Amino acid sequence: EKIMADKNRAVVFHGVKDMRVDTLDFPKLEMPNGKKAPHGVIVKLIATNICGSDLHIYRGSFPAPEGMVMGHEMTGEVVEIGSDVEFLKPGDIVSVPFNVACGRCRNCRNGRTEVCETTNPEVSCAAYGFNLGGFAGGQAEYMFVPYADFQLLRFPDKDQAMEKILDLAVLSDILPTAFHGLVEAGVKPGSTVYIAGAGPVGRCGAAAARLLGASCIIVGDYYEDRLELVRRNGCETINLSKVDSINDGIEAILGTPYVDCAVDYVGNEAHGLGQEAEKTKSSYAINQVLDATRPGGATGIIGVYGANPISPVPAEREGIYSINFGDAWIKSPRIAGGQAPIMHYNRDLMMSILWNRMPYLSDMLNIKVISLDEAPQAYADFDEGSSLKYVTDPHGSIPAAQ
Repeated sequence: EKIMADKNRAVVFHGVKDMRVDTLDFPKLEMPNGKKAPHGVIVKLIATNICGSDLHIYRGSFPAPEGMVMGHEMTGEVVEIGSDVEFLKPGDIVSVPFNVACGRCRNCRNGRTEVCETTNPEVSCAAYGFNLGGFAGGQAEYMFVPYADFQLLRFPDKDQAMEKILDLAVLSDILPTAFHGLVEAGVKPGSTVYIAGAGPVGRCGAAAARLLGASCIIVGDYYEDRLELVRRNGCETINLSKVDSINDGIEAILGTPYVDCAVDYVGNEAHGLGQEAEKTKSSYAINQVLDATRPGGATGIIGVYGANPISPVPAEREGIYSINFGDAWIKSPRIAGGQAPIMHYNRDLMMSILWNRMPYLSDMLNIKVISLDEAPQAYADFDEGSSLKYVTDPHGSIPAAQ
């Protein structure tokens, strides 16, 4: 079965702070190297989010080629299937994990889909719309997904999925990513948690920490409207522009300068504290969460790190960061980093959403549905610190009541 379309409108990267909506050819069932992909499908996008990681590309801190289709947080409807696809059919509503994974290599077979060994010839890691393997992103009308039987998470009921589509839309990346950071940091019932960053992924982290049963959840950010979103949903907050020490901020809340677990949801465009709030340095957030974590605690490094071409520090342009490991080492820390294996978590989190175990998620996310044509302006607004989570709706298929 093949959909009757020959063009595909998409958000395309044309350079730093230059996103445009272009008209492209309809996607084919083939890999970036041109090899036929009978294991793949074409998905008609219902919702594709703009992610904080997209801002790294927009700002130039994560290099990407001109002409790359953006977007890696996709939810859509299967409209075309390859001859080797057995478990999906046209009409299925699915979440697309942002990791491109074959399901066949050693890492995929062990559930480590974030480090698939085959889908990117340059490094063991592939992602849509991220210059990692050449896979076109999903801020578009349609997209190609390889290894579809393995990769795609099918929602069990189409009507129920559309009723909860805005919550389910974060299963492709930020909710499982946020959850992964908390798991790596050892969050459990009763844990005290510090979350660096109240952007959409940090807010998902706050929601996920509640789901995991954390006690005191502290979120740090510079924007009061972002902090208010988590504060009204049961979290404590620290305005990082008003404290000179993260430990002083934590002690004012907890009575102790440390938390059990801390997660960096910021990445390599972090800002300093207090008087240095306007100053950027790629290692600020890592050092902040290492300082915040108690001796014997654990830290998740979820924000994007890599060579930062726009850093004023030469070493950081090479991907070398100044981490205060001497002070951290004495606390016997556990430090975990890297992308999240989305498939390790997305089904369980889907069930949590479908059974209303995170009723506060929508309020924390503060979603605004936009058209593809509004996406370039949404990038600019998000770059300026907007508290909204922008979701593109290329076909006008999200219910107006949402």
